[in-house]
Amino acid sequence: MSYPVGIAAPAMTLANPWSAVPSLGNLDAYISAANRLPMLTLEEEQEFARKFKTDNDLEAAGKLVLSHLRLVVSVARQYLGYGLPHGDLIQEGNVGLMKAVKRFDPDQGVRLVSYALHWIKAEIHEYILKNWRMVKVATTKAQRKLFFNLRSMKQRFKSDDAAADLDTHRETLSPEQVATMARELKVKPEEVLEMETRLSGGDVLLDPIPGDDGEDAYGPIAYLTDTSHEPVAMIEARQRDYLATDGIATALDSLDARSRRIVEERWLKVNDDSSGGMTLHDLAAEYGVSAERIRQIEVAAMKKMKTALVEYA
Repeated sequence: MSYPVGIAAPAMTLANPWSAVPSLGNLDAYISAANRLPMLTLEEEQEFARKFKTDNDLEAAGKLVLSHLRLVVSVARQYLGYGLPHGDLIQEGNVGLMKAVKRFDPDQGVRLVSYALHWIKAEIHEYILKNWRMVKVATTKAQRKLFFNLRSMKQRFKSDDAAADLDTHRETLSPEQVATMARELKVKPEEVLEMETRLSGGDVLLDPIPGDDGEDAYGPIAYLTDTSHEPVAMIEARQRDYLATDGIATALDSLDARSRRIVEERWLKVNDDSSGGMTLHDLAAEYGVSAERIRQIEVAAMKKMKTALVEYA
């Protein structure tokens, strides 16, 4: 695990209590060292904060950060239930702590611990929402509130059920529990149910998993891929559209009047009853020839149109 810039320094000793937390691979050693760093008095905190604010004294800022590392460790421990590494949670919390120190105003009459708590939690929340799932489960303020309260409230409901000797193995929320949660969090019951569905679902691997024979198995990506926006498919679709409009019009212009009318009646005309145009016998009666002759004219016209379409394409 890496640590914030400005904190790496020689190992802490009793003679130098402000030396940095040792950069050790053991997380327990980091937490132990952070908890041994002395807290600042109100006078010391205001002195260091003013030095940093007025003189940009980085050493003073480092002392403010170091004295509150134990706060970050404590806050990060509250979010271990999301399955993310404790060290990563601490690191993100340290980023929030440094942001708080940068913006802290000692003349506001607030201790840094109270001010920094918001920034630490905000940074950890953002990290959890980005990394807990591949797809972000909460984007609005109401969804974030639901995300970070739903689990704890479900545990509370289970404890209440256990105390009342009810079924504690139930995973879904009852209508009464949904209504209670919506009322306490000031959201709609539908939003509670939606977030419950998001949290209960897992990530799905889209790519196929190789089988024992080394070949890829069938994966969701095979039927989820949108081929309509694939470049070759788009070009082909555009070309079909051109042929179906301008191309057909150009091909019809290459025919004589009788051949064109026969093709339009036989293939391009649709009546109100969707029965199509005239039959071979209808056209034969109109032109005073046999149905076979109309068919021959139609075949010759279609060949001529095909040649015209090839040239147009």
